[in-house]
Formats: sequence, C-alpha cells, structure tokens
Amino acid sequence: MMKNVYVVRHCKAEGQEPDARLTELGTQQAENLAKFLIDKDIDCIISSPYERAFRTIAPLAEQIGIKVVLDDRLTERILSSRNQPDWRNMLRKTFDDPDLCYEGGESSSSAMSRAISVVMEVLNSEGKNIVLVSHGNLISLMLKHFDDRIGFKDWESLSNPDVYHLSFSEYKQPAVHRIWTEGTSPDLFISGE
Repeated sequence: MMKNVYVVRHCKAEGQEPDARLTELGTQQAENLAKFLIDKDIDCIISSPYERAFRTIAPLAEQIGIKVVLDDRLTERILSSRNQPDWRNMLRKTFDDPDLCYEGGESSSSAMSRAISVVMEVLNSEGKNIVLVSHGNLISLMLKHFDDRIGFKDWESLSNPDVYHLSFSEYKQPAVHRIWTEGTSPDLFISGE
C-alpha cells in the first residue's frame, strides 16, 4: 500500500522559543499552506508542540476537520544548551559526524532516531496521507535518514514554510521530493509532483 508523508517546516515565526508565535506573514503563509495541502486527502496530522509548528497547520486541520496530535519527538533539535556565536559551523560539523554532541545538546544520530520513530509509527498506522510538522534542523536530519546526500547545504536552503513529500511503497526507500518553493503560489503546483 502506498503511503504519503508530507513533512512540513513551520511558517515564519517571531523567534526560536517554544512559544514564539507566527508573524503576520507566517499567519498568511499558514493559510496558503492549507490551500496547497487541501486536496491531498490528509487523514492524520502530527505536529511539534511548539506554537509556531501547530499554528502552521491549524488552518488545514480546521478546514478538513482533523485534530492535530502534538508529539514532543518532533520538537527542534537542541545543538547546545549554551549560546554559541559559532553555532552554524558547529551545526555543519554534526552533519559530518552524526555522533558529535555539544554540551547540553543532542547529537544528529539521537535527533534523527526520535524523528524517524514518528515516521515509522505513521507507516504502521491506518493513515495513508500524513502531515508531520516540525523544525528545520530536525527535518533535514529526518530527510538525511532516507537520502544520505542531504546535508548542511540542504538545511541552509530550507524555507519557512517548506514541504517535502515522501512516498512510501512496500519494501522500498521512499521517493523524496521538495514540493514547496518559497514565493511560488500554491496554485502553480501540479498535483503529484
């Protein structure tokens, strides 16, 4: 049986804190995202509990009448518990060494494992068309699990919002496609692309 997992990065937000709200632009992006996903026959939505993540998918959930399930495993990966001026370079190194772990942080391997555990659960569920809403670093690690070519540069190129489509058929690695392009109107997308 074919399963479709739509991995969504949250819309523009006011900050990185768990309770950071969507900006005015982010709120409009969430409406556009709902229009983009409305015809995908979504039957399950799971989101990071961070405000910016579940507010990103709330318009779609309301329109299709589905409750958003909040899952801590989709929260953003913490690189370090300390403020690091060189955090970008530190992050780059964690893509090359997935077991590298900074003080108070989480390794890429550990973050990837918790994200993939959510994917595996939805693949074993009744749902056929699932939306997972998360954050940039965790999403890039989730995608890297399925395509090892994905790395730091792919994380850098993510937009807010962003959408990747993972199509799973039995016994095969999923096909991974970026289906959202920042600045492109959702009505310009061809279904199934």
